[in-house]
Amino acid sequence: MKPPLSKHSIVFFQEKLLEWFKESGRSFPWRKKGLTQYQYIVAETLLQRTKAETIAKFYPQFIKDFPSWKALANTNLEKLETYLKPVGLYKQRSKRLVSLAQEMVKRKGRLPKERSELESIPFMGQYIANAVELIIFNQPSPLVDVNMSRVLERFFGPRKMADIRYDTYLQQLSYKIANHEQSKEINWAILDFAALVCRPKPLCFMCPVNRRCKNFISLSL
Repeated sequence: MKPPLSKHSIVFFQEKLLEWFKESGRSFPWRKKGLTQYQYIVAETLLQRTKAETIAKFYPQFIKDFPSWKALANTNLEKLETYLKPVGLYKQRSKRLVSLAQEMVKRKGRLPKERSELESIPFMGQYIANAVELIIFNQPSPLVDVNMSRVLERFFGPRKMADIRYDTYLQQLSYKIANHEQSKEINWAILDFAALVCRPKPLCFMCPVNRRCKNFISLSL
């Protein structure tokens, strides 16, 4: 059983990552204010298992060509697969986007606030549901993927379960980290940090939290 997480360590991590993000964070079209719910959700769906820089080049034109749930729902699946080939995973993405769009058309674009109903929407899943809560409903939810998981586990300690969706320790930790008045920025900071510094092969000499990082300390011993 892991020892309880120190509130001091969590606050230290949040503050240092926000400081880093202010100076070194990335800028993407889906992080701008004033986007529609559709535009936010499409971005998060495209981002899954793909580098943000790849989607950033592709996303603006996608939104022009498919400006609404209705436009996406009425798209021929094979044509959409061809359209999505440049960003990979095109068959999975096409099916996910069209099914999601068709459901949202049925719902007249309205997103339920009840978590169980939100996750019942086809291909919504835990990650997109968290993104909806965070970005659309302004709730402190974590964008937990393999990248965020890597950063949190290195600093605070590893999870036990292979699937991050069901690991109680990682899920509880991520919610504690996201529980901040700048929850969006905390999430973006961790994702950017994972891409630029805390990579699979980390650049520990550039890390602002290395003196308290469990992984860095263990490597230094």
